[in-house]
Amino acid sequence: MKKNLQATNNTSLIARGMEFHGDLQFSGILEIEGLVVGNIVAHHEVVAEVRIRESGVVKGLIRAPVVIVNGLVEGDIYSSNHLEMASKARVAGNIFYHLMEMVLGCVVHGHLSHKGSGEITQLNKLHKLHEVGEIKDCPRVANVDRH
Repeated sequence: MKKNLQATNNTSLIARGMEFHGDLQFSGILEIEGLVVGNIVAHHEVVAEVRIRESGVVKGLIRAPVVIVNGLVEGDIYSSNHLEMASKARVAGNIFYHLMEMVLGCVVHGHLSHKGSGEITQLNKLHKLHEVGEIKDCPRVANVDRH
């Protein structure tokens, strides 16, 4: 995977008490302490990490190489590199991961599915094509009600 090292210096924050409604595309580090209602997707072929802090809530799917959860995620997670589930992590959705670390106390209501890094990247590409209408049949794609 081609890496954009400049992206690692970028940090974005959804602060505690802040709400964001809509889909997010990012590179670098995305810290979430507030509420995101929408899908979070890392730009293709860049270094990207999502961190959901203890007060953070995401209602939508997450697609990123590195995902660290210590808050609430209501949606599927696709992590092509490393997923960390901290002690206060709560996920209501399916998790597709390459490498995963789970700490005592985290909760997952959904299926865990180990995939090779390339398999997760391929799933992400299929879902992207499905979302733009280029293919009709695709494995489960999460829809988010933004109201």
